[in-house]
Amino acid sequence: MDEKRPDLVVGIDFGMTATGVSYANLSIGSESVRWIQKWPGRSQANENKVPTVLVYPNHQQKPSSWGFLSETIAEQNAADKDYKDWFKTFLDPARLGEKQAEDPVYSPRSLEEVERLYEDYHRLLYKHIEFKLSSELSGVPWHSASVEFIFSVPTTWPPQIVEKYREIVQRAGFAQCRNHTLSIGLTEAEAAAVHTSLEASGIFQEKDILLVCDAGGGTTDLSVLEVSDTSTNALSLQQLDVVFGATIGSAAIDYDFESFARSRLELAHLTTPLPMSPEQVAWEMMKSRDFQNTKCEHGGPDDAPIFSVPVPKLDPTYVNHTINIEYGEMKFTREELRKLFDKQIQKLVGLVDTQLQNMQKKLPGQQVNHLILAGGLGHSPYVQDRLRARFVKGGGHANAANIQVRIAPDPQLAVCKGLVGDRLRRLKIGKPVLKYRCCRASYGTICKELYNKDNPQHIGRSMYKDPMNGKLYVTLSIAWFIKKGRPVTTDEPITHSFHRKMSPGDPRRAFPTSIVESYADEPFLPHHMGIGDAHILCEIESDLSTADESKFKEKNKRFWSIGKHYFKIDYEVKVLIGPADVRFELWFNGQKLSRDQPIKVEWQAPPAVELPAPTEPVSRVVEMPTSPMKGINGPVEMNGSQQRLYG
Repeated sequence: MDEKRPDLVVGIDFGMTATGVSYANLSIGSESVRWIQKWPGRSQANENKVPTVLVYPNHQQKPSSWGFLSETIAEQNAADKDYKDWFKTFLDPARLGEKQAEDPVYSPRSLEEVERLYEDYHRLLYKHIEFKLSSELSGVPWHSASVEFIFSVPTTWPPQIVEKYREIVQRAGFAQCRNHTLSIGLTEAEAAAVHTSLEASGIFQEKDILLVCDAGGGTTDLSVLEVSDTSTNALSLQQLDVVFGATIGSAAIDYDFESFARSRLELAHLTTPLPMSPEQVAWEMMKSRDFQNTKCEHGGPDDAPIFSVPVPKLDPTYVNHTINIEYGEMKFTREELRKLFDKQIQKLVGLVDTQLQNMQKKLPGQQVNHLILAGGLGHSPYVQDRLRARFVKGGGHANAANIQVRIAPDPQLAVCKGLVGDRLRRLKIGKPVLKYRCCRASYGTICKELYNKDNPQHIGRSMYKDPMNGKLYVTLSIAWFIKKGRPVTTDEPITHSFHRKMSPGDPRRAFPTSIVESYADEPFLPHHMGIGDAHILCEIESDLSTADESKFKEKNKRFWSIGKHYFKIDYEVKVLIGPADVRFELWFNGQKLSRDQPIKVEWQAPPAVELPAPTEPVSRVVEMPTSPMKGINGPVEMNGSQQRLYG
């Protein structure tokens, strides 16, 4: 059965410094991927992205401006207003804590404040999207049109933060209309890879391996993929390794330039007081078009050996050669700017080195053919030249001997356009561009396991006697139903079977289950809670109140039966592992139970500190679950005898 085509598909790349929005207007029969270029405050110019910025009047909860409207001198310099930017990474409590320790004055005071910034920005973004795109729809008003909003997320976000982001953007207005939907699509590196494969498919050959690097304003994400199906008009990608990322980006260059300028201004302020504080002046210099244009053009053919940035409100006759100010402008050399870039490039090179080393261990003998750069920092001519110089001849990596450094088409728009392009491909032929992805973490359930006195894993463990059958079980065991690095299909869920016992007359129909997550490599996965790297990801509650009770299996019904009379309930939880999120469906007797969200999910806070993996693999006698899981590329390997799992 063909999937119903929406009227409009919208892809949103919420960025550290700027946000991009692409779309395909299917209501007019077009499958072209376009993007919003007209924004408030820039109606006379085409801008591919809108700044991720808000301005609030002091002591007020409602912003006075956003995006380009916040870039005016009145909004930036007003003493009674608060300028908010670079807040994307702070939705992660760990990153927020680091920033608060580093800069307690200017960092957000709480996670609630960060969530408010997110919601306010996305609410204004949604209103503008509605304003721009509602008039382009054909024959259907905005509020009744079928509109799909697809968001990308960084690879550094765990599922709990992705779920929090989903909740925030929905509160902001996305998917509140009856026929509007909201989904978390690809990670940023995956979306950039999809866009490149769709827009430049001719440069790839069958079995080529791509290392995609999406280097943006605040984060850099990497993904390794293999090309397939080049002989058809439906090129596909398969992920070969877990996506990962780091806080590397152009915003750090801005921050370091601001600090450098401030240190000079503080020296000047000691001899001749400036009209504003050195902190405010340095911030305005960093935000100025003079510096931003120079930064973007650094490494290009017109790169000058010296550039100047005006010092705001400084007398144009002011000269101070000690700190390189001449006639109200501070001068910088190309080498000084290069050092700011090199600090980020060094981290970026280290990230690529690590990925190539991982691939050499995982797939020895395989060659990585292309290093594809996307994102704002990836668009920089200087960054491109440095990476070419480092990697074109292999850079010391045996598996990158003939690697080619390529630039993604529209590198700054690659993510949002890739989101829409992938959705259009699925609508057109029923298959996504990305066929398989490597699971970024291991997921399992907490269960009880039949006690075995000869099993060393059971020694010293808490035990429980089942009143229904009188047997002993050890508690807090973990059944890993998918393991880190294993390929999973992007279309089929992983099916996990559960078995519950219930006494006659027991009114309970909702059963809790703890979902466990671990980022440890497969050999180091713990067998039970309390050892190694494993933490509760979320608590799910399976509500079987709508299930047909006649399908429950009755046990020990006859008077001569040994044991208590009880019902056995068999049901399935289907786990859909997305690029950065995890979703659950409840199935009973071959049917999906969908009324009133039969699975309630309570997400736990992400761990503050990631535990290191043990130095030796955890020994294994019994591995659960008991049967191959559907949706995995091949069956789950079992060590030891298979055992029945119980919730």
